[in-house]
Amino acid sequence: MLLRNQPMEEVLVQILRAAWLAATLPIVIASVPIPNLSFLRRTLIGFAGRGKIMQSSSQKFTIPQRLFLHFYAVAFLWTTLLLVATWAYAYSMVPLVVEPFSYSTITSFLTGGSTIRTDSYKLRQGYVAWEAVFLLLLMEFHVLRRLFETIHVFDYSPSARMHVIGYLTGLFFYIAAPLSLCGDCAVEVFNFVANLVTEFIVKGKNQMQVTELEIFQVLNPLFRLGWKHWIGAAVFLWGWIHQYHCHKILGSLRHSTQAEEYVIPQGDWFEIVSSPHYLSEIVIYASFVVATGGSNLTIWLLFAFVVANLSFAAVETHKWYRQKFEDYPRNRFAIIPFLL
Repeated sequence: MLLRNQPMEEVLVQILRAAWLAATLPIVIASVPIPNLSFLRRTLIGFAGRGKIMQSSSQKFTIPQRLFLHFYAVAFLWTTLLLVATWAYAYSMVPLVVEPFSYSTITSFLTGGSTIRTDSYKLRQGYVAWEAVFLLLLMEFHVLRRLFETIHVFDYSPSARMHVIGYLTGLFFYIAAPLSLCGDCAVEVFNFVANLVTEFIVKGKNQMQVTELEIFQVLNPLFRLGWKHWIGAAVFLWGWIHQYHCHKILGSLRHSTQAEEYVIPQGDWFEIVSSPHYLSEIVIYASFVVATGGSNLTIWLLFAFVVANLSFAAVETHKWYRQKFEDYPRNRFAIIPFLL
């Protein structure tokens, strides 16, 4: 009855938040160094292990690691769909005012606020929709690069495996993460698209109202979001560039060594941590928190899952490196410099 009385948008947001909490808590609990939790820890390591770690463990219920491609193919298609639909909704249903400072104050600007008036529900939803477009654009750049890397940068060993639970978790993540970035307007976007489809079926193509796209109006609202969004974009680019460099380093190791030989990665953030590609992923998702001014709880919980999941995996990778190589640099941390 409670769910029935709540707007569907609130229900979706609550489901996403509950899902991130449910996914994060077992990882946090398993990370506590208590002997009674060792079984949970071993179980999660078995689920999360892949590549070098999975090769030395049981291969039961595992699949080739090259199926990582599925994650980013699904993520690219899903994020593109959400981006196009949300952008169309933002442009057609909640257009923003043109004058850049008509409805703003100096205080709002200096605190990272938008120059968009939010004194009505419709304009407030316009701001939410355009912010979602901004975040989905960043996510689109991220997953598109990851898809490219999976095809052209990485050369997965035939023996590299991952657990099927880890595979399903990855698919869940790349469906739920983009949805979390636009969760506050996702239901309205769905209704907007559904109405367009219904109108097309009833009226036919020739009777549909033609909307003329003006490039200025399509892009202008994005540039008029608050400066916090552009700081977030700068943080995103910082992590994005470093992750690409670190992935190129990892990919080059497979081409420069024998198929089953491992060497110590060198260069970029590998000089300070064992899993800089995970660290840069954390930076990328931190940028979403920055871009929303830390005001979106759903994105905070998404970020918490990313930190917990990647930190857990990085600690195991760090242990593997130190056991594998006697000359492994002792000054390297697992994932977060000077902390972990």
